[in-house]
Amino acid sequence: MSAISEAPAPDRTALIRVGAHVRRRLDANPDAYRLQTDKAEIWAVGGVFSPEECVQLMAMIDRTAVPSTVLSHGETEPWRTSSSGNVDAHDPLIRVVEERIDALLGLPHEWGETMQGQRYDVGQQFKFHMDSFWTQADYWPVEAGRGGQRSITAMAYLNQVEDGGDTHFTELGMAVKPTPGALLVWNNNLPTGKPNENTMHAGNPVVKGVKYVITKWYRSRKWGY
Repeated sequence: MSAISEAPAPDRTALIRVGAHVRRRLDANPDAYRLQTDKAEIWAVGGVFSPEECVQLMAMIDRTAVPSTVLSHGETEPWRTSSSGNVDAHDPLIRVVEERIDALLGLPHEWGETMQGQRYDVGQQFKFHMDSFWTQADYWPVEAGRGGQRSITAMAYLNQVEDGGDTHFTELGMAVKPTPGALLVWNNNLPTGKPNENTMHAGNPVVKGVKYVITKWYRSRKWGY
């Protein structure tokens, strides 16, 4: 077990509740395909965003993207080489697409972080990582005060990548190829409310072309200060 999994889980009860709710909702949705593994809860939903919406979202990412940052767990080499930026939460299109994701998952809008857009050029990647916070890290008191542990990740692919750029679940030996307009959803935790190491994933390097995604992380409770 890793330090993340062994660390205290103060939001455990809430994470159990959120996970069960999303599990029931997506398993009952005929448009949601559950990836065939018993080690993690991962769903793919096609056609969540229209081609026109994808084009507009990519343009937003181009306007806001700066070199990506990552919360440090002691890494000594570049772990994330993409460009990213938070979108304008008050933009009419963003409000529409966020409400669509909220409705799909059945989660309160207030529990979601500001949506983040990411762009990966040739050679850029995000090495293996988990979206869960390490509750013994220096940053945890801040995150605990603004919504607690991350529960659900929802990531949408916006364009066809010519080569590379798969989302690789490293512990599962599964890779998801970017499909424009599709949403990939996973529970960052086990049904017990503890972080699930099997959600370890990487954004593989783009070999040819460019990759655009948007990501929405949900917490265990209301997000924000």
